[in-house]
Amino acid sequence: MSKNKTPIFDDENKEWTESDFAKAKNPEDVLPASVLAAFPQTLKRIGRPIKENKKNAIYIRLSPDVLNHFKAKGKGWQTRIDEVLKQWVMSHPQ
Repeated sequence: MSKNKTPIFDDENKEWTESDFAKAKNPEDVLPASVLAAFPQTLKRIGRPIKENKKNAIYIRLSPDVLNHFKAKGKGWQTRIDEVLKQWVMSHPQ
């Protein structure tokens, strides 16, 4: 790795501006399939799949005995609390 901290300017390959990015086209629109096939798919989503029914992150204060009860059963305690609350909602319609 070079220790040279001086930026290198290249008049033939200037840094892109917002305007340049706005004019850019997707590779699929300008390159033949044979060229696209030579490159790995780098835009694959990494991590968990996106669920249909996303949960909302909130801040909630629980009694220590309630929290300890659910945590004592191990991983998944937040999901178990969610299930108990769902059951309560279903059994108490408005």
